[in-house]
Amino acid sequence: MLNVGIDIGGTKIAGGVVDAAGGILDKRRVDTPVEVPALVDAVVAMAEELRSRHDVTAIGVAAAGFIDRDRSTVIHAPNIAWRNEPLRAVLESRLQAPVSIENDANAAGWGEFRFGAGRGRSHMVMLTMGTGVGGAVVSDGALYRGGFGSGGELGHVRFLRDGLLCGCGQKGCLEQYASGRALQREAAEIAARGGIGQALADVRDADGTIHGTDISRLVQAGDPGALEALRRVASALGEACGGFQAVLDPEVFVIGGGVAQLGDVVLEPVRAAYAASLPGGGDRPMAEFALARLGNDAGLIGVADLAGRGR
Repeated sequence: MLNVGIDIGGTKIAGGVVDAAGGILDKRRVDTPVEVPALVDAVVAMAEELRSRHDVTAIGVAAAGFIDRDRSTVIHAPNIAWRNEPLRAVLESRLQAPVSIENDANAAGWGEFRFGAGRGRSHMVMLTMGTGVGGAVVSDGALYRGGFGSGGELGHVRFLRDGLLCGCGQKGCLEQYASGRALQREAAEIAARGGIGQALADVRDADGTIHGTDISRLVQAGDPGALEALRRVASALGEACGGFQAVLDPEVFVIGGGVAQLGDVVLEPVRAAYAASLPGGGDRPMAEFALARLGNDAGLIGVADLAGRGR
């Protein structure tokens, strides 16, 4: 059984034909149009192109935002002008095929649960350290969506009272302290203080800013300033995981996103902060931590699998 998965990102739309084992047989990628009508046209065109070459059963579409519990309406999308948008009905009308809609972080989490770092487990939490912090929860083998469909938004758990303003409208959300954007902010602060931040300051002075790629390069070179910036961000995530363990009790935390591509140098401070923040630590079982395995394909693989299951 083959299904199409389409993952709408802020800059790119990625789509693929996915088999029952999570393998991608055919893949397409296009820039994300700015205007909503053009974006919908691009999704429809991609789905039609992919299924023209394969015998496809269903189509899944993943997008950032709050999706209702019927998986039919985008209640609110942060980067697209969708407010109570009946996206499933619009796409089914144009494609004349079953369509499933899912939050992009949930889709990526499901992909990792079925075919990646969470495979073989029943309880998993995935956290993606990208521009923000995405979250997905799998409990007893099922994707947790909550009573209204918007559960699992772990990046918007209040991490610090009256903290930094978040794009969601609240202050102090986890993603302000444990994301790629937070890493850049911490790096800039360390650069401004000199000392161990000299290499970061040199990058800032040369380029006018400090990019994530600059930090990654310096981390891999063992630069103390870049490593300190990473430690701060990873420790924030690990501290939050201690709280998530108290509520969700997963067997494994899967860490993905751009920051996680740095590998074990990220997981070490995450694990340390988690152990220090775990309620009842030392007496209760501790979760494992694993790096995501499916990379940027996790969302399209996950949403294709969900579509095929009618979920």
